[in-house]
Formats: sequence, C-alpha cells, structure tokens
Amino acid sequence: MKNNILQKLSYGVYIVGTMDDTRKVGCVLNSAMQITANPQTIAISVNHDNYTNQCIKQNGRFSLSVLHEKSKKELIGTFGYHSSKETDKFMEFDYEMIQDVPVICDSCGYVVCNVISTLETSTHTIFVGEVIESKTYHDYQPMTYQYYHEVLKGKTPKNAPTYVEEDIKKEITTNKWKCKVCGYIYEGDELPKDFKCPICGVGIEMFEKVE
Repeated sequence: MKNNILQKLSYGVYIVGTMDDTRKVGCVLNSAMQITANPQTIAISVNHDNYTNQCIKQNGRFSLSVLHEKSKKELIGTFGYHSSKETDKFMEFDYEMIQDVPVICDSCGYVVCNVISTLETSTHTIFVGEVIESKTYHDYQPMTYQYYHEVLKGKTPKNAPTYVEEDIKKEITTNKWKCKVCGYIYEGDELPKDFKCPICGVGIEMFEKVE
C-alpha cells in the first residue's frame, strides 16, 4: 500500500500536558484538530505506549500547547524522545499551571480541555476534549510538521500516528551520521567532537555513521 497521499495531510507540532497525581507529564503530538465550534472541542491522538496516555485517562483533563517556528528545538527532543515516567520534562522550560495542568510558555498559546469522549484504535487513543480555557502567548508562525522535517531536519518518532519506516539507504553525496535516539541526520565531512544533537541534545557517542 502506498502511503504517499497520507503525507499530503497537514499536521502541526504540539505538546500535550497533564498530571500524574502531583507530577507534571507530557509528550509531543503531531495530530490535533478542532472538532466543533460550539461548544469548542479538540481531538488529539496519543500512542498507547506513551505514559501520558494513561495519565490523561486517569486525570480527565489535558492541555495542548501549539509550538511555533521559534520554539526551542530542545522542547521536541525532551518531550518527544524521553518518558515522563522517568523524567520531569517541564523542569528546564518555562511553563504555567492552568486549570491544574501544565502548559508551555514558549508556544503560540494553549487550550485546556476536559475529556468528554475517547476512541481506542489498535495503537492510539483519540481523546476528544471540551475547551475550558485558552490563551495566545505569541503571534509567531505555528510550527508545521513539514517545517520540523525540512528546516529542523527532525525525524518522526515511532509512537507518532504518522510514522512510516524510512529508508535511509539512499545515495550519499557526503558523510552522514544518524542520531540513535531521535533519528536526526548530520551531514558533513566529519562529526565535530563537541557536537550535540539539535533535536534531543545527546552527544556524538549516540551517533552512528550511515553507510
């Protein structure tokens, strides 16, 4: 089956936040959409393997922060490639607690929703939430998934609903090194010794040369 047409669908880059009792948890999403205008409802898709999934189910409330093109790249690395079960992802970033859930300040803004319905698929839960509060922080251009891929050179995490197995064995005109954590590709003659992945922040010991 050809998946090319699915890649023509439009996606953004978001961070969903909720609580595990007293702990802040969250992850990166690329699937979110407004369902209705009155009342305002939002649908998001969260992988079953994400710890945030079960926390939303337990809490019944989530926030959705809309990242912009100037948002720190480290947000995607931290929230997309680490687990909230072991990591306080919000610790190194500015956030606010709104309606008892965390929102990211380095974003276009946020909506906070109460979960009103869920739908289970084989790999993801679709949460439908009714908006109870929203705010705009910045009037920057929202980050699209196309921008994330083409400008930031980011890769799709395996837990994302849009993940497609990528063939990296293409014609190589320069040396390439792939981050084993997030899939970022560095191109150049040599990998600098002090290089840090711009997406997830790991050092060169986590990079492998693409043959």
